[in-house]
Amino acid sequence: MKKFITLFLFFPAFLFAQKDFTSYVNTFIGTGGHGHTFPGATVPFGMMQLSPDTRLSGWDGCSGYHYSDKKIYGFSHTHLSGTGCKDYGDVLLMPTTGKVKLSNKKYNSTFSKANEKASAGYYSVLLDKHNIKAELTATTRTGLHKYTFPKSEQANIILDLTHRDLAKKSEININGTNEISGFRLSTDWAKDQYLYFVIQFSKPFKNYGIAKADALTQNAQHDTGSFLKAYVSFETTEGEVIYAKVGISAISIEGARKNLQAEQPAFDFDKTVADAKASWNKELGKIEAESKDESVLRTFYSALYHAMVAPNVYQDVDGKYRGRDLQIHEAKDFTYYTVFSLWDTYRALHPLLTLIDKKRSADFIRTFNKQYQEGGLLPVWELSACETNCMIGYHSVPVIAEAVLKGVTGFDENLALEAMKKSAMENRNGLKDYKEFGYIKFTGTGENVSRTLEYAYDDWCIAMVAKKLGKMDDYKTYIQRAQNYKNVFDASTGFMRPKSGAFLSPFDPYKVDHNFTEGNSWQYSFYVPQDISGHMKLLGGKEKLAEKLDSLFTTSSKLTGHKQPDISGMIGQYVHGNEPSHQIAYEYNYAGQPWKTQAMVRRIMKEMYQDQPDGLSGNEDCGQMSAWYIFSAMGFYPVCPGSDHYAIGSPVLDNGTLRFESGKTFTVKAANNSKENVYIQSATLNGTPYTKSYITYQDLSNGGTLELQMGSSPNKNWGSGAGDVPVTVIE
Repeated sequence: MKKFITLFLFFPAFLFAQKDFTSYVNTFIGTGGHGHTFPGATVPFGMMQLSPDTRLSGWDGCSGYHYSDKKIYGFSHTHLSGTGCKDYGDVLLMPTTGKVKLSNKKYNSTFSKANEKASAGYYSVLLDKHNIKAELTATTRTGLHKYTFPKSEQANIILDLTHRDLAKKSEININGTNEISGFRLSTDWAKDQYLYFVIQFSKPFKNYGIAKADALTQNAQHDTGSFLKAYVSFETTEGEVIYAKVGISAISIEGARKNLQAEQPAFDFDKTVADAKASWNKELGKIEAESKDESVLRTFYSALYHAMVAPNVYQDVDGKYRGRDLQIHEAKDFTYYTVFSLWDTYRALHPLLTLIDKKRSADFIRTFNKQYQEGGLLPVWELSACETNCMIGYHSVPVIAEAVLKGVTGFDENLALEAMKKSAMENRNGLKDYKEFGYIKFTGTGENVSRTLEYAYDDWCIAMVAKKLGKMDDYKTYIQRAQNYKNVFDASTGFMRPKSGAFLSPFDPYKVDHNFTEGNSWQYSFYVPQDISGHMKLLGGKEKLAEKLDSLFTTSSKLTGHKQPDISGMIGQYVHGNEPSHQIAYEYNYAGQPWKTQAMVRRIMKEMYQDQPDGLSGNEDCGQMSAWYIFSAMGFYPVCPGSDHYAIGSPVLDNGTLRFESGKTFTVKAANNSKENVYIQSATLNGTPYTKSYITYQDLSNGGTLELQMGSSPNKNWGSGAGDVPVTVIE
């Protein structure tokens, strides 16, 4: 029996069933281990991420929460999902009872996992110290707190603007007896992050005060500075509920108030929870998954949930947003976004959204164009109007290429191409050497091998867009640059190797050092998605590529040099916990041995993804880790974003249906599927025998059904014949 849950909705004329996809979402997946996710309340791509904070610093405290923690400091309104930086955690509220204590060491509370619950759009916990039940929910730009207090002559709500990253400036205003407003300009990874807020309470408060540098002034109504906190107090009866609704904005206090008025006019907690759940069901319903194994469904829909947490809306209800120049602009007829972890997400998250969410994908690129116009360059890793310049490459480019080449419309393609070329023609981050020598010297810029390889792929994407737009001179320039990967290939070892005239010697492919980005030569020696045929030729042909892949997965997992925390989830030298390895298991298809891809992707799904808090092998990275699973669970993967094909793997789902905005659907059915039956025996596409180990974008967008017959032994004839193997090649 396939497992699913339905909600029955009654209308006068008819009855229909709507699946409750949120029943399979476990928001705690990734909150343990090194996943760096948060369990709190948010809506798809929302600006508000209202979640508990249990950790103030450290690598595994980047989201503000870790499943192993036993104390809660409060509930803040912005969080990053699965990153390696500790930004956000803005505007912390914490309910307490008794004498007001404004130090987080004193107002924090222990809590029990048994009294903590979360679902899509909802979170609750019992604060042991104060015997207060805290419940949270959210809309796109607002959060709603529900605090159930015990009987108390002094029930407090603490506001802490010193929480997490450093506040350069802040302001608190006490407005009457039911509102606090203010702003916070903070710095950390994002150097100038603006956050304005309005907090309104469902009950007038009796007492209040503002503390500056821990010096409390009772009944103060306004203060500014870098170290501000405040409190309001109430008298409560046993079980009395006090609500606090919070609107946020990057523009102004008035913008936050407008957002609050538009999205949270009342204190209707149950309706907000229901609306959040409905918005999640709408988005999660874009892929309908079926499996006999409920843990697979929980893992799948939790992954799809995490793939829809970011990027985040970054404009007010009136369309105003803060641009890359830190000035105020207005978005007309599109939605402006922030939080672009592009080094991670171009690989699978954006290709997934290009398939199931073209309208939003178009808005992403309109955002890119605006950031180019207002900031001078396309985003690299943009956060709250600030360019962090974290990671390497110019990976807005493949996101744009995916959209242009897969029929996403509604943005200025020529402006996008202009912006792409601008990023590629800079003289920073090793690009001067890259343009002059065709590679980056190890005597110059760090991460030189990784940068050379990633620039070459990005340049291929520019070439493909230029060709599509008829700009053939640009095409010729960038298709030549796309072959620069050859300049760091060492034929004597078969590895990508640091070079400065001559190759670096001695050379250790296991070494993690400054020549590579969060990895070593083993992981990066397969990074030529744009020209796998050319790479195979350098290695000596398909058999040699397959042998190299075999060696990757079976060699020692040792690392020499500094071990970075990103390098996790290892199978040999394959690292699933970090993005440069993500396409590698599918490269067996290109070498004519797809049965090895089928076995390996099943192994990775089994070993690296579980329905547990520590169920991710590495950082979630704003949806990329989850997007890999979503594609792989359905049975195919975008090895080369920007190309027209997807390599077929081995679906763990019995049935997976993509629902497109066009109204068409595409289903992958895995007949006779089980944990043992991981190998494809035969296939049909819309009832016709299908022998290719890849499927095209046109096949998907046309709609239909790919049915795979699964078995326990490899069929080495399927998908490996002439014309049946996927190809990327630069002629």
